[in-house]
Amino acid sequence: MSGTGSTAEVGTPSARSRALAVLRVRSRALAAVLLPAALAVVLVAARMTGRLAGDPGAAVTLAVCAVAALVLLTGGIFGAVVLRARPAVTPTVPLSEAAAPDLYRLVRDLADRMDVPAPSAIALTPDCDSWLEDRAHAAHRRAGARASGGIAGPAGPESEPGAAPVLVIGSPFLWWMRVAELRAVLAPVVAGTGPSAHPDIADARGFVRGLDAAVDVGSRPGLGWIAHCARLLLRLCRTDAAEMERGVAAAAADRAQGVDYGLRIVAQEQVGLAYAGWDRLLTRVALPAWRMGRWPAHLDAGVVSALTELSRRDRLADEFTSRLGERPACDLLEQPGAVDEATSLLAARLFHGGPAEAGPDWSPVDWAAYPEEVVDRKWRTEASRLHTALDALSVPAGLPRSPQTPPKPPVPAATAAPAAAQSPAPAAAQSPVPAGASGPAPAATRGSAPSPAPSAAPSSAPSPGPAPAGPSAGPGRDAAGGGLPASVPPAEDGFGGPTLERVLAYLTDPTGEAAAGDALAGRIGGDLAREERAAGSAEDPGRTGGADTLPLFPLQPPRSGRDLLADHVTALVCCAAVDSAGAAPGLDWLDGPVLLVGGRRRADLAPRVLSLVEDGDPAPLREWLAEVGVRPEKPVRLV
Repeated sequence: MSGTGSTAEVGTPSARSRALAVLRVRSRALAAVLLPAALAVVLVAARMTGRLAGDPGAAVTLAVCAVAALVLLTGGIFGAVVLRARPAVTPTVPLSEAAAPDLYRLVRDLADRMDVPAPSAIALTPDCDSWLEDRAHAAHRRAGARASGGIAGPAGPESEPGAAPVLVIGSPFLWWMRVAELRAVLAPVVAGTGPSAHPDIADARGFVRGLDAAVDVGSRPGLGWIAHCARLLLRLCRTDAAEMERGVAAAAADRAQGVDYGLRIVAQEQVGLAYAGWDRLLTRVALPAWRMGRWPAHLDAGVVSALTELSRRDRLADEFTSRLGERPACDLLEQPGAVDEATSLLAARLFHGGPAEAGPDWSPVDWAAYPEEVVDRKWRTEASRLHTALDALSVPAGLPRSPQTPPKPPVPAATAAPAAAQSPAPAAAQSPVPAGASGPAPAATRGSAPSPAPSAAPSSAPSPGPAPAGPSAGPGRDAAGGGLPASVPPAEDGFGGPTLERVLAYLTDPTGEAAAGDALAGRIGGDLAREERAAGSAEDPGRTGGADTLPLFPLQPPRSGRDLLADHVTALVCCAAVDSAGAAPGLDWLDGPVLLVGGRRRADLAPRVLSLVEDGDPAPLREWLAEVGVRPEKPVRLV
């Protein structure tokens, strides 16, 4: 099979025949647009030759001409949009030949061995995949070398008319795979340049990409009809286009069988392993740093450490470590560190929506500094948010309630105000509670939010509801109506600051319903959402919405309130362990931030925190704290 010859395979329609079917859809659409014009020409010719005389003939001719002109105008506009609309381009890091001469030489050698055109350029993407991407569209040539928001636009030989596709390689492959494995994996991808050079297949692909781009153009105001027409044509050619791509892929795989076929079977195992390690590295290690405004500068090097750790833990992966003595594919790059940093920044933007360039609030972090600059800061930020939520719920620090006192659910606003107006406050609620008191705490110490009621003056401080009006909110009481004197701040207690004991006492629930945790979880979720919105608007206030302003591929779905609460309680426990038990923050390549006690990881904290958060049972966590030597009553240092 030549580079531009038949791509037919036994038992299935050829890719070329499917491409012709796609082009027939385009021809039929063009014929539908030209049909009214042809009819108008016939009627005008009949009128001029006298074959169509009389008043009805003139009116019919005029109406058909008007319809033909309207259809031609509409079809011309739609055709111009399809031809000029810029198809989507995958965000990549361009790799020039000067930056990777050995890699370009390897790819050209593959193309020569398979007798196919060599890719016009090579680019890297922070993903575990490789493919060919056509960037020779006219809209790409008009864009030239412009880069939008830090994501490189097409420039160079790949945007010339008739240029071969661009070879996009997943950056984790370069760091984890050996040179021979990379060659075996890229062989079927490079073989796809042969079918791509066929005129019918290239024309059909361009038509489908133009329709896809027209759908995006149709999302603009006043152009919805363009999207409707484009979707209709896409539905008509969807099956043929999919079969065409399958035929092209099958033909490329068949051509590549003669190049390192045995090694490719082994290399495919490395592809799956690299994907698993890359996913864990992004979700467990990189994501916490991105949320703190830091981006790990060497993610590709980190995936090697993650997969090496996986090989150490899993005996099934032990055989893969023997490969590490061979030459890694990243040696094909002139400056692997700079390329790793560029792809790491692009990964942060694609998966988290971070800025395009480093800055004071978006700076790189090395792996050696990750525990102190990311893990410790993350824990203390979440611990601070947890205590801020307790303050907003009017829970005085250091006023634990008795373990025998069940949690009180939030009082509805419709009943709280009449009750406050009809019954005076108890005497115990009008005097400060002594520090270290073990009896039941007043209503202000509970996890329920104060009953909301209309307020005359807005407050800038975050609170679950406005200050209640009526007798319960007079002088001598706090604004939340919790029963504590306003002259006694909640922080005046036996602990003298934010403590773990405060959280333990608040979440303790002998009934097992954990009603207090629900209110606290809701407050934390609201505070976190407001912080994220404020951070997003502060990054670029003038930036408009679009696919490039948000994460294109979010790593995790929104977390539930209980998950957020468990994370924040865990962070507070870790802070207390670091401050009072000599523990230290650490980094696990597969699990992310971890707590090190005596230089060893403690992985038994999570179930004890869940027992407190979900069941209101603090006993397992208190036993763990006593074993480690953490003092819950000692104040925790916050950010």
